[in-house]
Amino acid sequence: MNIEEELKKLPQKPGVYLMHDENDAILYVGKAVSLRNRVRSYFRGHINRGPKIDQMVKKIYSFEYIVTDSELEALVLENNLIKEHKPKYNTMLKDDKTYPYIKVTLGEEYPRILFSRLMKKDKSKYFGPYTSATAVKDTIVLMRKLYKIRTCNRNLPRDIGKERPCLNYHIHQCKAPCQGYQSKEEYDQCVAMVLEFLNGNYKGLIGQLEEKMEKASEDLRFEEAIEYRDLLNSVRAVAQKQKITESDGEDKDIIGMAVEEEDCVIQVFFVRGGRLIGREHFYMTHTEGVEKKIIIQNFIQQFYGGTPFIPKELMLQEEIEGRE
Repeated sequence: MNIEEELKKLPQKPGVYLMHDENDAILYVGKAVSLRNRVRSYFRGHINRGPKIDQMVKKIYSFEYIVTDSELEALVLENNLIKEHKPKYNTMLKDDKTYPYIKVTLGEEYPRILFSRLMKKDKSKYFGPYTSATAVKDTIVLMRKLYKIRTCNRNLPRDIGKERPCLNYHIHQCKAPCQGYQSKEEYDQCVAMVLEFLNGNYKGLIGQLEEKMEKASEDLRFEEAIEYRDLLNSVRAVAQKQKITESDGEDKDIIGMAVEEEDCVIQVFFVRGGRLIGREHFYMTHTEGVEKKIIIQNFIQQFYGGTPFIPKELMLQEEIEGRE
C-alpha cells in the first residue's frame, strides 16, 4: 500500500480506522470525527504522541477505514471492533461483565418488578446498574413481599378472571388483581410506594412498619408483630447497603485510577439517586507509555459504549478531550 496516496483519499467524515502491520494483523482501532484529520495525524512526525504510539506507527504497513453516519455510531463500532479483535496497541478493558438493574414495567397496566441485565428503550423504569446481583434479587423479593406486586406474566386487564389465581395469592404474597380482587387504584398505589423506596426514600416505610409492629404487639397479635419486625429488619438491611448519601440526589459515577508498569487499575463508584450503591474495579492492559487521560478516555468509551444508560455526571481523576 502507498500510504501517502491513501491518506489523500481519506474523507472528511466520521468513522472508524484500523491500522495493520505487514502481516495484516490489526495493531490499533480508533474512531474519528474526521477520518482525514485523525488518520493523517499519525504520520506527522512532530506531534508528541507518547512512546507507545510512536512504536505502533513504525509498524503500520496499511490501514483501512469505515465511514459512519455519526460520531456516536463510530463510538459503538469502535467498541465492538476492539472487543472482537483485541488489538495490541489498544488499551484493553479486561472486565466485560454486564451489571444488573431493577426493572419496573411501567408500560404495563399492572406493572411488575423484575431483575434485568439489559436496559431497553421501553416504557419501563430502570434502577441501577448495581454491582451485586444478590442485593438486587433480595430487594426485588422484599418489594414483592411488602407491596404484593404480581409476578405472573398474564396480560392484564385483558385476562382478568380467565384463570384461577396462582399460589402467591393463597400464601398472601399477591392480592390477585388477575381476578379483580384488587382495584387498579390500589395496585397503582403499591407501585408508587415501590418507586419511592427504590428512589431511596426509606424513612416513611420504616415509620409505617414500626407503627404496625407496635400496634400488633399491643393487640397481642404476636405472630403478625414478628412478621412486621422481620420486614423492618429487611428494609433496614437494604437501606444500610446504601448508607453513603450525596445531598444533590443525582446519578453519577466517580472514576479513579492507579498505574503500575504495563497495566493499571480503574475504580468506579456508582452513585444513584445520591446514594452510593456499589463500586467495582477494572484492569486495563497495554497501558505502558500511555498518558493517563488517554487511558481514562479509552476506558469510558469501552465501558459505556455498550450500554444505553450513562449517568448524568462522570467525576474523573484526569481531564479528557471531548468531555461533552
